[in-house]
Amino acid sequence: MRLSVVLDVNDLPGLVPFWEAALGYESTFSLPEFEVLRPHEGEPPGPVFILQRVPEGRAAGKNRMHVDVHPPLELGVPALVERLEALGGRRVGAPVTDLLEAIDSWWQVMADPEGNEFCVVADQGHPPPA
Repeated sequence: MRLSVVLDVNDLPGLVPFWEAALGYESTFSLPEFEVLRPHEGEPPGPVFILQRVPEGRAAGKNRMHVDVHPPLELGVPALVERLEALGGRRVGAPVTDLLEAIDSWWQVMADPEGNEFCVVADQGHPPPA
């Protein structure tokens, strides 16, 4: 069995570079309505991430499901967040530190350029937010 994650988008070509940077993936297959992203060769395996062009905009309200991106320690959350902001992403609120003491983990909620929310997660070993 395998897992693919599909994200509905309006601006397919505009969001490909954003999600390649967010996930550390590369585009491996394109159709007019789909873009398939996969981990780079030699990287840890992960689910296929598919961007699917749809005509309707994002529905208002909280996402029922979201993606958590776990950057490697050498990149770190602040650097990835800054990279994604430069590509049109935005922070949603302050870093969430509810689990910092319990499991040494925190995250930054973000939105891509179309408002799709996801989290950049600092796993154990990452420094706490500034």
